[in-house]
Order: sequence, then C-alpha cells, then structure tokens
Amino acid sequence: MPAALKTAGPGADSFGVRDSPNHAPFGPSPTPPERANGLGDAAILGARPPLGEALVARGLLTRNDLARALEHQSRTGGRLGQILVATGVVRRQDLYRVLSEQWNLPFADLTTAPVDRELIRHLEPARLVALGMLPMTMVEGTLTVAIVDPPRFATDDEARDMVGASGDVEVRLVATTEWDLDWAVREYFAERLESDAKWHLARTNAGASAHVVVTRGQKIALATTASAVVAAALLVPDWTVLAVILAINLLFTAGILFKFAASLAGVRSSLELEISDEDVAALTDAELPAYTILVPVYKEANIVGLLMDNLADLDYPADKLEILLLMEDDDRETIAAARAARPPETVHFIVIPDGQPKTKPKACNVGLAFARGEFLVIYDAEDRPESDQLKKAVIAFRRGGSRLACVQGALNYFNADENFLTRMFTLEYSFWFDYMLRGLVTLRLPIPLGGTSNHFRTSVLRDLGGWDPFNVTEDADLGIRASALGYTVGVINSTTFEEANTATGNWIRQRSRWIKGYMQTALVHSRNPAHLVRVTGWRGAAGFGLLIAGTPLTFLMAPVLWLVAIAMLFGVATGVAAFPPALLALGLFNLIFGNTVAVYLSMLAVYRRNRFDLIWWAMLTPVYWVLHSIAAYKALWQLIFKPFYWEKTVHGLTHVPAGPADAEARVRAPVVPGVVQ
Repeated sequence: MPAALKTAGPGADSFGVRDSPNHAPFGPSPTPPERANGLGDAAILGARPPLGEALVARGLLTRNDLARALEHQSRTGGRLGQILVATGVVRRQDLYRVLSEQWNLPFADLTTAPVDRELIRHLEPARLVALGMLPMTMVEGTLTVAIVDPPRFATDDEARDMVGASGDVEVRLVATTEWDLDWAVREYFAERLESDAKWHLARTNAGASAHVVVTRGQKIALATTASAVVAAALLVPDWTVLAVILAINLLFTAGILFKFAASLAGVRSSLELEISDEDVAALTDAELPAYTILVPVYKEANIVGLLMDNLADLDYPADKLEILLLMEDDDRETIAAARAARPPETVHFIVIPDGQPKTKPKACNVGLAFARGEFLVIYDAEDRPESDQLKKAVIAFRRGGSRLACVQGALNYFNADENFLTRMFTLEYSFWFDYMLRGLVTLRLPIPLGGTSNHFRTSVLRDLGGWDPFNVTEDADLGIRASALGYTVGVINSTTFEEANTATGNWIRQRSRWIKGYMQTALVHSRNPAHLVRVTGWRGAAGFGLLIAGTPLTFLMAPVLWLVAIAMLFGVATGVAAFPPALLALGLFNLIFGNTVAVYLSMLAVYRRNRFDLIWWAMLTPVYWVLHSIAAYKALWQLIFKPFYWEKTVHGLTHVPAGPADAEARVRAPVVPGVVQ
C-alpha cells in the first residue's frame, strides 16, 4: 500500500492543499515532488467527493459554515481543512476521521493505540514531525505507520528505510491527526527532546556554547593578567594604580563614544527601507506563508488569558498560524490556566520535559522541533504586538534576501507612566530600539537581538543550531552568532508592547540576568579572537567588544570612576596629588561627558515615540545607572557561582490595564520609518 510523506524541512507545506476531488486538506503542496509513472494522488486514492461535501454529509458541518469557509479560502488561498479547524467549526479529530475514510485508511488515536518504543527508539523526533509520520509496530513482517498526509507513491520505501526494514516488509498505513503525532513525539521522546534541546549546540558547535563558562585558554589569560597586575602592584604600586585607573577611563570613554556614534547613525536611518501601511495593504492573504509563534511561559498562570486575547488581535489568517505554547512540566498551575482559557485549535500545548537548566532557550529549542511554519517568531506571555507585525516581517524577509536570518520588532511599554522605573525603562528601550539598533544596522555591525519579537527564517534558525540553553541572554548570543556566520539581522518599524518592571527588586533580578548573559556572550565569542575578526572584520569585532563586553564593563567600572572622582574633588585619597593632569582631565571628561551623553540619549529617545512628557525624567539617568551597577555586580557574582541560573522575572504586577496594541501604537508610533538590512 502507498504511504504519505510530507515535504521534509522547514518551510514545507504542512497545512494541506485546497479542497478539490484530487487533494486532501492536510497533504503536501498541489504539485508533490514525486510522482510514480506520472500518476497523481487521484490514481492512488480513487475518486472521492470534496472534503466539505463529505463533512456536510456526515452532519459535522453546516452548509452555511462550508460556504463561509470556502469564501475564506478564496481570499487566503488556504487549506479548507485547516480553515475549518482554525475557525472552530470542525474538531480536528472529526476532520481526520473523515479524511481517513477518503484515504481508505483506518484511523488511529495515538493516545491509545499501541506503539513499539523499541522500534522507534533511534529515530529523530524532529524528523518525524517534519515528515508527518510515526512507525508504530512491526508484527509478522508488517510495518504499521501513522500518517497525517494523504498517501502517495514511494513512501513505503521511505518508511522502511526509517526503521531499517528490508524491502519485502509490507507497509500498512493508518491516518492520524497532527495533534496526535505531536503528542506521541512528546510522549515517546521526552528524554531525547530534553537532551537535544540542551546539548545540540554543544555537540555540533562546542565553541559557540556557554556550557563551559571559561575555557582553559581564557583561564590562563585571566590568571596571567591578574598575576601581572598583582606583581606590578607589589613592585610599583603608585604606577600600577595610575595604569589601572587610566585603563578603566579609556575603556569607559571608548564605550560611551561608541554608543554615541551608533546612536547618531541611528538618527540617519530614516534613509533606509520603509515598510509602509500601503505595503502591508498590498499584501494579499493568499501569498502569506505558514507562520509559527513560540510563546514560552513559566509560572505565569495569571496572564495566560491575556496572552490569548493579545495573539487573537494579530492580523494574519488563522489557518496559516501555528501557536506553540511552551510550558514547563512542573508548572501545573500555568498548564491548568492555559487549559481553562480554552484556546483555539491553532494553539498547541508543548510541555517541556523537566531538567536543568530550566531556561527559556531550552524551551524554545523544544518548540523548534515542532515548528512547521516557514517563519517563526517569539513572543513573551505579556506581549502585545501591533496587529500587522507578522505581515511586515514577511515583507522584510522577501525584500532582504536569503541571507537575512532575522528581523527584530521594537519593544516598548504600555505602563510607561506607572512609576520611576517604568518611565526610565521606556526611555531606555525607546533609545535602544529606535536609535541604537538602527545605528548598528546602518554601520553594518553585529546586532544583539532582544528577548522577544524576533522573527526568523525557520530553516536558517535550525542551521544556526537554535538557541544556547546555557546562555541567559540567548537572544543576544544568537544575533552575534548569526552575524559571525555571514547572516544579516534587520529591524522593522513595528512595536510590541510589554509590561515594564514596576518593582526595584524584580528589575534588578531581570537586569542582572541580562548583564550576566552579555558576560557569557562576550566570553563565548572571544574564545578565538582571530576567528571573530576573520568572520566579522575588524570593525565588526570592535563593535562586538565595545557593545557586548563593554556594556557590563561600563556598569562595573562606573562605581570605581565615581569613587576616583570623589577622591579627586575632595582630595581625601592617598596619592591624589600624584595624579597626572592628563589623567585628571580624562576622569573629569568621563564624569561630565559620560553623564551628559547618557542624559542626552535618554532625551533623544522621546522624539520618535512622541513621549515629550518623559523628557525631564531623562535627567535622572545617572540615578538609573546606579541600579545598573548594582545589577552588574550581582551578575558577576552569579557568573562565578551560578552561571546557568535563570533569574525569573515576575509579570502581571502592573496596575495599568493593557489596551489594544493598535490604539497604543497610534499614540506612540515612531515618526521615522523602520529599517531592514
């Protein structure tokens, strides 16, 4: 008997074909890659009525619902079966039971049907999802295989090859649902999924993994440097103090000047590509690809319902959306809340097998194994993306060329006016996404991604090895890794609104994790400086050092500079009189110019968001820096003693209600178009 095979690999058409006598609604593309003797599916399956008529005949669908679904299909070019399931008028299992009759196959409920674990033990779970099939049993020379697409020629041999069976083994096919297949993969490959999500990058590209915090070579370099400083301090203490203070001042100056220059480049980024409302309006639903949304959540039962509402506002055909809600196995409260929210059929629950490290990137790696969309985006549980963000990302990818791996949407906050922290957070993020990232794109420097609203080509994301589960700012690391491999990262003029931290302790926990991740990323990508220069160029390597390594160093050095400045001003430190005038001038320059630039950049941030009411709050930027320095020293302590610990940020603390993202965007919309490089 012939078997079904979904086109393997990312971007494959996993949602089926149009409703017609010759094609089933969840099969491969209308022109499958393989045809035996020039025959199509009709030759295999025989004549059958259209799917819609079959569902109506069985009382599973009304004529009115069918008419609406067919009208929707005429607009979107989507698959009738997926449309019916996505809109909730037909249950997935009912649909597949009808399909199994049309395919002349028995139906298998994989939650109860027997599956031989030994038979499938060596198979790749991600490959099973990509192929849309699961070998179940091998009994008396007959291999039973569950499929989610209509049978075609040539799949029997591929099913045999999958399990290493000889050519004389008979293949018996049964139909099942995509939900059943995903459930079975999670059930039977839990340990493998957890292991692959945790170790894949370390196995395939050990040098890019933060699993080893400091390599042997780095330990030797650090020990040598420290020994040299200690020896110098013993021999010539005064000169050593001066040299250390000079080095700190020079590094601080370089970091400030770099951010200032990148921001000025960001001001001129309006000359780059604009994705306008007219561009979005010209994009028809029929040309939109399948899109996967990953939503990692942990201990966020209080906002799961809000998450469903926010994602429902996206302007994208529901039948082309796949939403994977990633929940940890031990987080029973969130799992229960997600079930109680009764999400639509487009939302799939992916429960992450328990194991350390328990991090967002590990959860995303598990989700990547189940992703079927051509493109993929990550949203956090509290995110409210602008409704047209996915469409803008599609346009950006099509204009950006095959080397464009990722586009980043801007982040901002719906509770900006709640207190001091939320206002400073809003100024900081407005500067970062509206100026700094745009400047990095303009200067063609490596871009560290934000933690959410990152849109990827799914195939490229897999080629990059996914996320590093040991890096607590996996997003920044992935952006640098993509740049190092010759891919480009762009920025689009679309905003996702989040909840800004309202509590100081919660803010420090979150910020210390981010700074620790920058430290990890700096250590990982500086293991082979020659390679870094070779793949990114001197300018890219310098930009990486000043941004990724320089940011935490700046926060760590700031208190030292403050103390030295106080000593200089009040003459209370031993040897103050011995400070050379040039060093005194440099310290004074850093104190005045550094703080002035920080305030200026915060003031600059208000323009593209029309938030002029926040301009006076920018004067408090030096106070905000104090919090950064506290978080940086906590990050350094954790890097040494708890390098992989994921400091959880608590969400849902705001008292500001979250309104529609579009309404917020109309008030806060950037007045300068976005860029993509």
